[in-house]
Amino acid sequence: MSGNDAITILGVFVADAAFRTARRPRPGETVLGESFALGPGGKGSNQAVAAGRLGARVRFVTRLGDDAFADLAERTWREAGVEPVVGRDPASATGAACILVDVASADNAIVICPGAGGELAPADVDAAAEVIVGASVFMTQLEQPVAAAARGLAIARGAGVTTILNPAPAVEVDDALLALADVVTPNEAEAAALTGVGVGGLDDARRAAAVLLARGAGRVVLTLGAGGALVQGPDRSEHVPAFAVERVVDTTGAGDAFNGGLAVALARGADPLAAARFGCRVAAVAVTRPGTAAAMPWADEVADAPT
Repeated sequence: MSGNDAITILGVFVADAAFRTARRPRPGETVLGESFALGPGGKGSNQAVAAGRLGARVRFVTRLGDDAFADLAERTWREAGVEPVVGRDPASATGAACILVDVASADNAIVICPGAGGELAPADVDAAAEVIVGASVFMTQLEQPVAAAARGLAIARGAGVTTILNPAPAVEVDDALLALADVVTPNEAEAAALTGVGVGGLDDARRAAAVLLARGAGRVVLTLGAGGALVQGPDRSEHVPAFAVERVVDTTGAGDAFNGGLAVALARGADPLAAARFGCRVAAVAVTRPGTAAAMPWADEVADAPT
């Protein structure tokens, strides 16, 4: 490692209940699943685990209930080397998600209830200001309230910390929030929801990215699934191809793996294009394994890791 590779992430932990099925059920239908697993998840937590396993110094700001799922969260972070900045709320429950994975395609559908993490407020973020301003990179998503995300981005921006907004899930946001982000990292569906531009290919992605830039984003890194990623800023637009894998097992945590890798590379001084390339490499390893946090690779499993 070199320099300050400290990363602070604001987000949500949920316990993922993942069901693998031959096909997802239609309304009113019951299907037998092929397997079931309960494990750690939540976009922010997954991204923190990804960055921690890659060797960065990571702090994760969130809220948990006081229950068995919270114990799972803390074990997960400890194993990945993530330092939690956490409030436990006995009056609330730790979040949970239901994930249906289509065995044939590895595609997924997810329902999430953020629980205690969904109650994160600007005051919680203010209490964590010290670890935000001391980071090289601050990243957040939108599973917790937008007001908390905005406060975190504002604190980081005021301290000169590189800011990443992963606008997932896609919710309506104003231009002021986008303007607080040095890098905005939507996937195709999120980019379409934010811009009104359907993303069916690279040209569409460039048009959607241009809308986000016009709305205030500093740079857009738009993930394209098996198509890799588009890195677009005011100066240039570059396509980063995905890395080939022998067999895709589960795409559930791919975006989180990408964002974790991107944050680590940026924290270690990589330019946005090289950082996106590294994010694609991290995601390529993650999709070869089932699960979300459990699928995140360790540094020695990812070639060309920035140091």
